[in-house]
Amino acid sequence: MGVRFVVFASGSGSNFEALVKATQTKTLDAQCVGLIVDRADAYAIKRAHQLNVPVSLYLQSWYVDKEAMEASMLKQIQAWDAEWIICAGYMRIISKTLLDAFPYRIINIHPSLLPKYRGKDALGQALAAKDKTLGITVHRVDTGLDTGEIIDQISFQITGDEPRIEIEEKLHSLEHIFYPKVLKQLWEEKP
Repeated sequence: MGVRFVVFASGSGSNFEALVKATQTKTLDAQCVGLIVDRADAYAIKRAHQLNVPVSLYLQSWYVDKEAMEASMLKQIQAWDAEWIICAGYMRIISKTLLDAFPYRIINIHPSLLPKYRGKDALGQALAAKDKTLGITVHRVDTGLDTGEIIDQISFQITGDEPRIEIEEKLHSLEHIFYPKVLKQLWEEKP
């Protein structure tokens, strides 16, 4: 049954849902074996319950430090027998504990044409800069903030007159198609 992956999310989980649906329709020959969230109010949790995907919650306040939290996460990921970690709106920098356990197998999607607009609210940064070409990047995760090797990018144009909500909808609908496509290509590559 293809690649076994776990998704990390902090918020809505729309990309998580798109990935799970891609596995259900066989667009992606893979299986989402679990969802890890770092916020108790993440809507992704509700999506996971609806999609029948196991969820584990990890709040930083439960642990002495980030390493302890990631060590606990790693035990769960190994229990699920996941081969890849796929970040989908996960708002934390991943550290050495997980990076060492999954070398080159932690992937993230970011709503900008990296290296432009790293970090939080990349769309807001692009709009503030009056960019008319926006985009999405899928990249490998490293110790930096959206600094890992770029796997693929897609861009789209705006006029600059659209309301932000309209641009966000376009961005999300593109992400939901683009992320599964890039992962499919990545997983089908011969080693």
